[in-house]
Amino acid sequence: MKLIYADNNATTPIAPEVAAVMQPFLTDQFFNPSSAYDQARRVSDALKEARKDMAALLGGINPGLITFTSCATESNNWAITGVARANPQRRHIITTAVEHPAVLEVCKDLVRQGYEVTFLPVDRSGQLDLKEYVRALRADTLLVTIMHANNETGVIFPIAELARLAHETDPAIVFHTDATQSLGKIPFDLKTEFGHVDLLSCSGHKLHAPKGVGALYIKRGVPIRPLLIGGHQENGRRAGTENVPHIVAFGRACRLAAEHMTGEDHIRALRDRLETALEEKIPYLEINGRGAPRLPNTLNLACHYIEGESILYELNAQGICASSGSACTSGSLEASHVLKAMNIPFTAMHGSVRFSLSRYNTPDEIERLIEIFPEIVARLRRISPYWDITKNAPRPTAPKG
Repeated sequence: MKLIYADNNATTPIAPEVAAVMQPFLTDQFFNPSSAYDQARRVSDALKEARKDMAALLGGINPGLITFTSCATESNNWAITGVARANPQRRHIITTAVEHPAVLEVCKDLVRQGYEVTFLPVDRSGQLDLKEYVRALRADTLLVTIMHANNETGVIFPIAELARLAHETDPAIVFHTDATQSLGKIPFDLKTEFGHVDLLSCSGHKLHAPKGVGALYIKRGVPIRPLLIGGHQENGRRAGTENVPHIVAFGRACRLAAEHMTGEDHIRALRDRLETALEEKIPYLEINGRGAPRLPNTLNLACHYIEGESILYELNAQGICASSGSACTSGSLEASHVLKAMNIPFTAMHGSVRFSLSRYNTPDEIERLIEIFPEIVARLRRISPYWDITKNAPRPTAPKG
């Protein structure tokens, strides 16, 4: 049975070119980049090249504005708490109700410390109300932290406009975006369109680099305190000897992402083919995020009257990897906080499945998904007490959404 991997928003397979470039730094190029001898300087030069590759993907920014971290969670924690510690006179933060837990939980922790946080709602398609956002901006607003694209639904927020509105309200407001899901999938130019963004978090394992490496872009002049202290590494912003193999790999992955950016049309075509075909074959199916701009690789479905966990179990038996939401919360039986915020019908909220594709997915894999997934849904509905198999519709006594 050939594996079909359709959970790329959780993590991506390491690209062969990426694995190859990191290998020497796991063996003979083991030197500490902070040392003074020639071998170590060559390792230091490799870090500089990785920083340049990421800077190019972000629109040709100054590479010195990029600090490498262990992951996007660290970058998000640093962005939020670092700005809060550097600006103690301001105590108001704006975020959304659909952020990744690496942002939501930090904001909730700051509430416990006496900060006021505005959690902006989203509509049925997962979009923000710009008027509500503008009303939330205040004279004492410290930080706006809003993701670029949602990890569960793929819905893209208008970050360029949100950042501009924040700075027009008060240039002292710091604007942070978690671009973990969007980096490498859609263009992001920090010198032009996204020039008002002050801080940007990202992670390597979402674009075919290994797990355990991330980055934080910090615009020059943004007040922020370090999260880790005790060393001079990363221009004094983050103490600790650099994870050289993973950083080099991240840089190469960024270069590959830039080269393959035009190939996103291929991924979008696969996603759209899957979406259209499943909607035709499966009644009472919700397309979560429909009507909003979405990442080209992400399809979040909600099937009424069956459980997402059961669907994943059946998919797994067929060698298909998918997700019922964020990988960081997959151990919970609670419905997705994102779908709750979107007011997805109760009868579908627990039946959500996310397919997220990459450039390594093929048309044949999509056709197999189109064949197998409707069969799984039909089989699970046959044993649902709420489904009438003779009419292929909910029973009159079934709960309403």
